[in-house]
Amino acid sequence: MHRGKGMKFVGDSRVSAVRKPNIPKDYSEYPGKTEAFWPNFLLKEWMVGAVFLVGYLCLTVAHPSPLERIADPTDTGYIPLPDWYFLFLYQLLKYTYASGPYNTIGALVMPGLAFGGLLLAPFLDRSPHRRPSKRPLATGFMLLGLASIIYLTWFSVATHDWEKAKEQGKIVAKAEIDTKDPGYAVYQKQSCIGCHGKELTGGAGPSLVGTGLKPEEIAKIAKEGKGAMPPNAYKGNDEDLKKLTEFISKLKAE
Repeated sequence: MHRGKGMKFVGDSRVSAVRKPNIPKDYSEYPGKTEAFWPNFLLKEWMVGAVFLVGYLCLTVAHPSPLERIADPTDTGYIPLPDWYFLFLYQLLKYTYASGPYNTIGALVMPGLAFGGLLLAPFLDRSPHRRPSKRPLATGFMLLGLASIIYLTWFSVATHDWEKAKEQGKIVAKAEIDTKDPGYAVYQKQSCIGCHGKELTGGAGPSLVGTGLKPEEIAKIAKEGKGAMPPNAYKGNDEDLKKLTEFISKLKAE
């Protein structure tokens, strides 16, 4: 402002003199760095997605999901196995300090600390660097967690009894069980259900349906044992044993 000559305005370069509509810049300003969303970018996304979808469908056809028999709550010999992404927790619960009286520690405390650490990661390491060597705290925790998950998953797979799991989950033939038969009462009394299941279709022990064995052959196995069945597993008298063996020999697969 100058005295006697009125008032002069000085323009601010930070304020645009001419307002322009909110139009994105032309793609030609960024050669080789961008492309139109439709149809170029979206078409590429669809093509990549289709390739992965077809590959996944081929994998499911080539290796179908294994089906097991219907769950039997009376089968105390069944060994459950979770999906592969929970195997590390399954293995963790096998250790003394994370199972039994310390089951809460293995099931809640340890996973809670691990996932809590992920939530606190932005506050524990606020370094602006992107190189792993410049962020030892975050890198160390990440490598420790990754190594723990890989090791526990591998060890769980390596030590699992896959042959027994295959047998216990196998779909087996069923038979119509006459629960009023005297032989079935002996079957329950001798606690055979724990190994052979309520429907006699097997569990920790083999299926007793459609064995094709005669009563005397079944009695011999009950007294002398066979395979995983120990000798003298039957503790009753001969009269009850006869009822039991006749009952089992009559079971035919449907």
